[in-house]
Amino acid sequence: MGLVIIFALITLLCLLGLFRSLKQKSVLAFVFAGASVLVFGWFTVMTFIAILNGHGTPTAH
Repeated sequence: MGLVIIFALITLLCLLGLFRSLKQKSVLAFVFAGASVLVFGWFTVMTFIAILNGHGTPTAH
């Protein structure tokens, strides 16, 4: 569950960066912050779903 919390905090920080770059009208920063929000947000959701389904944290095969 700690991994989900860490991913969620990183996603929130990326969201703050996204809004900050939008406010400053920085296109490159907006693109990178948006990509980070998508990636870490996806990791957060999928890790949380995996924990709820009883699989624990995802591991490599």
